Amino acid sequence: MSWRRGRRLGVDVGDARIGVATCDPDGMLATPVETVPAGPDAIARLVTLAAEYEALEVVVGLPLGMSGREGPAAAKVRAFAQSLAVALDGVSVRLIDERLSTVAGQAQLHASGRSVKSSRSVIDQAAAVVILQSAIDAERSHGVAPGEAVEGKDA
Repeated sequence: MSWRRGRRLGVDVGDARIGVATCDPDGMLATPVETVPAGPDAIARLVTLAAEYEALEVVVGLPLGMSGREGPAAAKVRAFAQSLAVALDGVSVRLIDERLSTVAGQAQLHASGRSVKSSRSVIDQAAAVVILQSAIDAERSHGVAPGEAVEGKDA
């Protein structure tokens, strides 16, 4: 499989907030978009963003433990990704390992001079940028979409 041209959305799902990032159509650079409040309207907002950005794919970070095992947080994200895939209808959704994405996002914000307090509102976006950038870099390197496809219908 060769590189698939098109924008993607990166999503960092949290209990309170959902960070969203996108990339350019050539898949070179991920950039922050917004932080969506978690809750009943989150899926609808992500569907709207996917349409606005004409997303080819949505990449959702899967929070694995450092051992690589899935815990309760991963189960919640899997369920969320499945609901998102159903709602998107035609835009693929993939789960990718997001271990340390929030830590990496915090480090990038700190390196840019932002304090923890001033970066709280954008940390989820920074994590989404890390998730998406790692996905597009992996696809460019290996020629295949990274992670695991999420089915958009009830199995």
